[in-house]
Amino acid sequence: MFGSNIKKYRELKGLSQRDLSDKLILLGVNLYHSDISRIECNTLFIRDFEQKAICKVLNISYEQLFENTDKYFD
Repeated sequence: MFGSNIKKYRELKGLSQRDLSDKLILLGVNLYHSDISRIECNTLFIRDFEQKAICKVLNISYEQLFENTDKYFD
C-alpha cells in the first residue's frame, strides 16, 4: 500500500531500483531490484525491519512512507 511512496522518494533521490537494492544490501537487507519493483507495485509484502531500512536509505520518516495510504482502509 505504500509502494507508490517508495517509488516517489526513490525517484526524488535520483536512485534506480537497483541503486536502492544495492544500498539495502549494504545494510544487510536482501531486497533485490526485482523485489523493489514488486514492492512499488504493491505485490510484495515487506517486514518492518525492511520498511525501516528503506526509510533509512531514502532518508524519510515512517510518516512519509505511509502518507496518503488511508484510502486503503476506507
